[in-house]
Formats: sequence, structure tokens, C-alpha cells
Amino acid sequence: MMISQAIGLMSGTSLDGLDICLARFEKKGQNWSFEILKGETIPYPVSWEEKLRNAIHLSAEELLELHSEYGFYLGQQVQDFIQRNELQHIDLISSHGHTVFHQPQKRFTLQIGDGRAIKLMTGIPVVYDFRTQDVLMGGNGAPLVPIGDELLFSQYDACLNLGGFSNISLKVADQRIAFDIAPVNIVLNRLAQQFDKNFDENGELARTGKVNQELLSKLNSLEFYQQSHPKSLGIEWCNAYVYPLLGTIERTDLLTTCTEHISQQISKVINENNLKSVLFTGGGTYNSFLIEKIRQKTHAEIIIPEKEIIEYKEALIFAFMGVLRQNNEVNVLASATGSSKDHSSGIMI
Repeated sequence: MMISQAIGLMSGTSLDGLDICLARFEKKGQNWSFEILKGETIPYPVSWEEKLRNAIHLSAEELLELHSEYGFYLGQQVQDFIQRNELQHIDLISSHGHTVFHQPQKRFTLQIGDGRAIKLMTGIPVVYDFRTQDVLMGGNGAPLVPIGDELLFSQYDACLNLGGFSNISLKVADQRIAFDIAPVNIVLNRLAQQFDKNFDENGELARTGKVNQELLSKLNSLEFYQQSHPKSLGIEWCNAYVYPLLGTIERTDLLTTCTEHISQQISKVINENNLKSVLFTGGGTYNSFLIEKIRQKTHAEIIIPEKEIIEYKEALIFAFMGVLRQNNEVNVLASATGSSKDHSSGIMI
């Protein structure tokens, strides 16, 4: 039997904050179990939100500076989390970092937040930079959470995350496949900001608008949706293909149309794979209008778990990936990312 306590850090593309999750993992034979001991989301101060949002436009020198600065910021947040909750016996910290660039077709991806700075701040072993090795091996570097879905959440036909982007993992012919489906909060939150809101709470704004059929057709016709898996999305894709389509349409109708588009793409994947039970997690799960739309379009059981799983599942799985890496066990599935083979990824310090 093996027991490990690890902290997972996750910062999503929607910039709604830093998720910190302390979990206990236990392995008996080949079976893993987990318990979330403590989870918090630390909202980004406006200054940090702007720094991360604008990181894509920085010079190389400025980006290196931010990589270091953000590492120390993460380290400080973890140290505060540990002290605030009087935590002890932490075996490792596992940090996803914050994605700035993600272009696997060009063999690079970049998540900033230097893990060495986190270790300097906390004195605890750190695992970080999980995606780069997979991209160098010809993979998408995403999605990575399927290893957790396979070993911790296998009772569901599929696990679907509604974050900045939606992604799904499911078993097909004894192989776990996974891929990004569509942009979600990265687009919806940006549109909500036109109403001076950080997000469209419960989808109430989208509920009041009308679907613009012309825009809906253009969105559904984007080439990405015709591609087979494995495939992944990044902010660059939204900048190049989604935002230019949004044009001069009334802002409420934009929200309604984009919500309808997301629900159609997600339902299409659920229906095509004949899924019976799908676990939904991520911040978008609180968008009740979006969930209603998906339920209307599919016969699958849409399972909304307890709050701590909705909010911290990704941070939980990155903590788990760190534990697997520390034990030299596979933590990235080639069937999910498209890399040349399963592997154990992450820099350990």
C-alpha cells in the first residue's frame, strides 16, 4: 500500500483564479483512491489577471521575467494556503502553471510559473512542466487529465470539463481517448465583460437573447470540428477563428448564440459516442442555461457532482499526476494526446 499527500495547482485559461487542492492518494494493489482534504480558489488581483492575460504579447525578455515572478507568486500562495489551514505532512506540490502559448503542431507549448521558485518559497518537492515532453514526443500536450479519469473516475462513461475550453475523456475499445471539444468560458466570459460582469452567472444574460442563425452556422462550420481526435485548442485559435466572426451582432444575442453553439458541439460528441453517464466538472457547470441546453439535446445522464469535485477536479488530477511522476509511473496517455507512447512527464525538483 502507498499513501501520498500532494497539493495540486491549476490556473485555467479563463483566468477566474488559482485553484489549490490538497488531496490524499492511496494505492492498494493496482487500485487508486483519493480524498480531497482542502480546496480553495484564490481570485487573481486585477494586476495579476492583466499580466497573465497580456503575457502572449510580451517580448522574450519580459516573458522570462514573468515566468520567474509568477513562480514566486505561486509559491507564496501555496505557503499562505499551508499556514492558513495549518497543514502538515505534504509530500509534494504539483503545478500546472499558466498557459501562454500552445502550438503543438510547431512542437512547443509554454506554461509559465517556474517550479524552482515554488520550491524555494515552500521547501517542498515540486513537479511542474507536464506538457512539454508530450509535445516533443509528437503529442498535443493535452488533454492530460484522462490519466486521472482512468484511474480515479472510471465509474463514468465519460468525464467532461467545462473550463476555458471543454474537453472530454472516454473509453473506446479499451483505450481512453480524449480531446478538446469547443471554447467555453474563454469566450463566454469575454462576452460577459461587455456587460461589466466577470461571467454570465447561471447563463441569465444568454437566456434573454436570440440565436443568430448565420453566426451559429459559421461557428459550427469551423474546420476544427471536422477534425478527428486527438486535437486541442488554445487562445490563439480563438483569436484567429472565433473572435473575428463575432462582429457587430447585438451583445446579448452573441452570448445566446455562443452558448447554443457550445451546447450543440458538446451534445454532438455525447450522442455520437452513445454515452450513458457523463460526469460534468469545471466552472461552466454552474452555467445552468448551458447545462439545460445540453440536457435538451442528449439522452445521456448528466451528472453534476459535489462542489469540491466540480471546482477542484483538475487541480486534484494534477496533484495525482505529480504523485505518479514521483513514482515513475505513466501519467500521460498517448491515446489521449497523440504522442508516440505513454510516458511519465513533469520536471521534478
